[in-house]
Amino acid sequence: YDAVADADALIVRSDKVTKEVLDHAKNLKIVVRAGAGFDNLDLEACTAHNVVAMNTPGQNSDAVAELALGMMVYAARVQFSGATGTELKGKTLGIHAYGNVGLRVAKIAKGFGMNVQAFDPFVPAEAIEKDGVKAVASIDELYSTSDYISLHIPATEQTKNSIGYNLLSRMPKGGCLVNTARKEVINEEELVKVLREREDLKYITDVATANHAAIAEEFGK
Repeated sequence: YDAVADADALIVRSDKVTKEVLDHAKNLKIVVRAGAGFDNLDLEACTAHNVVAMNTPGQNSDAVAELALGMMVYAARVQFSGATGTELKGKTLGIHAYGNVGLRVAKIAKGFGMNVQAFDPFVPAEAIEKDGVKAVASIDELYSTSDYISLHIPATEQTKNSIGYNLLSRMPKGGCLVNTARKEVINEEELVKVLREREDLKYITDVATANHAAIAEEFGK
């Protein structure tokens, strides 16, 4: 709290700006999240304290897209363990949500020689396919026909806990879900269930789940 005591402005990434933080920041006028979304900002408290809340959608899209492909390479090469791995070339990548990050993932993946398809109910099929990406008709089709899924949906009331057993169990043998989006969209209980049943599946993420340590220890991935 001492760090914000005399601050006029805050720039944060993952730090939480809560009511308690705002109570100690008497001079604060604006807080900016360096990324998309407002997940870690208490917007109601910001309004009550007359603090402007802003974000920077799209500014880190290239970095996230590169991270997603890096994770795919990491998974394909068996965590760089020296064990026999596979190539990304020729594999099918499904992009779940074709926004700022999704379209950049598609561009990089095509450079790897991957077959790229995407599902986004808010983006017209012709807008997806003009980039040389196949637009699939349903989320079920995306998961059942993709070797890799790159997840880029926001955490909303409609998407929270939406990625679970039914979708993941549809993935082909050796399938891999890459999550650089939000932990809240993953149904952790169902994720554990499908990973126990399907030892061939992989889940790789840079956003820690609520039970991340236990999940990582059990599955080693």
